[in-house]
Amino acid sequence: MIPVKLTKSHGFALIDLLFVCGIIGMLAGIALPNMLKAKQSAARASAIGAMRSINSAELTFALTCGNGFYAPNLTSLGYPPAGSHEAFLGGGLTASDSVIKSSYTFTIEGDPYPGAPASCNGLDPGEASQGFIAVADPTESTNGSFFGTNASGTIYEHSGSLYSLMPEVGTPPSGHVIR
Repeated sequence: MIPVKLTKSHGFALIDLLFVCGIIGMLAGIALPNMLKAKQSAARASAIGAMRSINSAELTFALTCGNGFYAPNLTSLGYPPAGSHEAFLGGGLTASDSVIKSSYTFTIEGDPYPGAPASCNGLDPGEASQGFIAVADPTESTNGSFFGTNASGTIYEHSGSLYSLMPEVGTPPSGHVIR
């Protein structure tokens, strides 16, 4: 009988590759839900920050440029007052009257008040409003946080859209205050 010489093999066997793929799949299955929660939490924090910026921009507009009246939409806050190069609101929120940012759709509306004077940034007489509503609705169905604010300056959170519920001034019938 001739002795068989065993050679040392190099590389991985199929079972080794299957084992490694199984471990990677198990770790991904554990990490993915936490990553999605972190993404939702970041989007929520960004939406709250944007709502605070909108409140600040509307108040600044009313005190400096609107003669006590508010801007009726996002684009109006994007125009700087005469003699300035800085708009009331930035960060990409003034590109149109409805803006998608950080997985939320932001909208501002205000009923035009016929007695409102012209503003210093180009709003014609009668276009500014006595109050406003601003809402942030999520673009993804997995995120259940909806936000709204108005001329009162308080931000509210609800499990459904506050668009039709939010008054221009005062407390909405649903939602709770963000502190």
